[in-house]
Amino acid sequence: MASGAVYSALFRRNYTMLGLVFAGAFAFEMGYDNVMNKVWDNYNRGRQWKDIRHKYVEGGDDE
Repeated sequence: MASGAVYSALFRRNYTMLGLVFAGAFAFEMGYDNVMNKVWDNYNRGRQWKDIRHKYVEGGDDE
């Protein structure tokens, strides 16, 4: 019974299903990008410009 209600509400019309697919893909992409950026930053800690900038730049912070 619940699966019929979900089908009727979300998947019966092509444009609602397509919208859900695009929204899901967009949300997955944003989540995946955030997680991979955190993994990359953690793996490369101390070797990136944002970590060593203070050693080479004198004066005020531009960024």
